[in-house]
Amino acid sequence: GMMSARASVWLMVVVLIIAILIAIAIPTFLGARERAQDRAAQSSLRNGLTAAKTIFTDNEDYTDATPAALGAVEPSLTFVASNVASTGPNELSVDNSSTTVIVVAGLSKSGECFWISDDVTGPGTEYHRASGGTCDAASAPAAFTGW
Repeated sequence: GMMSARASVWLMVVVLIIAILIAIAIPTFLGARERAQDRAAQSSLRNGLTAAKTIFTDNEDYTDATPAALGAVEPSLTFVASNVASTGPNELSVDNSSTTVIVVAGLSKSGECFWISDDVTGPGTEYHRASGGTCDAASAPAAFTGW
């Protein structure tokens, strides 16, 4: 039969409470997803830098860390030239034009671009992130502000 007025009010209250809980929870889940995507890109960049350091130790020269050489050391990642944009966390753009500095860029699925660089004569390993723009090693900023 017809639902009583009191029951329908209670039902609306319950629905409202559930709606409020969902509204609170959704941004948290979306934030967690983006953080996980960013961590995946950061992990790839660390692995890419490790591959570059492995190559560097042979001749003390980062110019040896070409995309082809890096791909041979770290086959789980794809490496492209410094002016080629990364299209995802497993494709890294590499600037190996300097003997002592390497710069690697990778695009997170969240749309954020991450860079990692290593300067053997200066500050060591540095990190930077930015959204928008071209995500390639050649577009790395002059100053790195961290992840």
